[in-house]
Amino acid sequence: MTEFAILLVVIALIFIFRAVKVVPQQHAWVVERLGKFHAALTPGLNFLVPFVDKVAYKHSLKEIPLDVPSQVCITRDNTQLQVDGILYFQVTDPMRASYGSSNYIVAVTQLAQTSLRSVIGKLELDKTFEERDMINAQVVAAIDEAALNWGVKVLRYEIKDLTPPKEILHAMQRQITAEREKRALIAASEGRRQEQINIATGEREAFIARSEGEKQAEINKAQGEAAAILAVAEATASAIRQVADAIRQPGGEQAVQLKVAERAVDAYSKVAADATTTLIVPSEMSQVSTLIASAMKMVQAGKPA
Repeated sequence: MTEFAILLVVIALIFIFRAVKVVPQQHAWVVERLGKFHAALTPGLNFLVPFVDKVAYKHSLKEIPLDVPSQVCITRDNTQLQVDGILYFQVTDPMRASYGSSNYIVAVTQLAQTSLRSVIGKLELDKTFEERDMINAQVVAAIDEAALNWGVKVLRYEIKDLTPPKEILHAMQRQITAEREKRALIAASEGRRQEQINIATGEREAFIARSEGEKQAEINKAQGEAAAILAVAEATASAIRQVADAIRQPGGEQAVQLKVAERAVDAYSKVAADATTTLIVPSEMSQVSTLIASAMKMVQAGKPA
């Protein structure tokens, strides 16, 4: 009796173990019933029919990074290029992932390599280094279209290394060195050119400043001379007006006659003092008075009416 009870307990435990399944989060289990696809178990507690249902495949629904082995690709200009990359994919349909391909990981890897060779073959060597994003996008598009039948979604592809042959690498390094030297020479010549332009501009601005200064100095000088002439003329005119006013005063004419006579006597005196000068004295002194009278007539003629 005790042995029979133990047997029943063992059979019950076996039934429970085969009937109750707990699926972890981000996983999917494919169940076959009598060798045929029955269902895909979701995360959590699930129940099966013992000895009838069987968990045939277990898939992770997480994003999976897959290292694509390195391979040699031929570019459009017939240059060998060593390329390796990494592929990121995710199982989206557990049933297709189980029955669409015998091994979807190998299928995705092989398709990634063939697609990469095809894309690289359309590009020249220099473009392969510049167009990494385009290469990645085309590889993803080519794989993703075929991977739908395998229940797999290709998320992205990234090239890790592009390694050309040593001879090509050395030639590229020489080319880069030459380009840098060329840019250095161009930069130096541009610097010298700019220096000459700056010197010429400075000299031109200095010449303009000097000419403007000289021009302003000439203007100031001319204005000063004009002001001096005007001041002398105004002083002379003022003196003449004062003399004219003095002449019109009572006794003014007699003073003028006296002044004229004094000037005449002074003139005769200076001429007589010069030993080299021959002095001709008028025979009659009346001529002197006649000269004074003529000067007074001129003075009177200048008076206003």
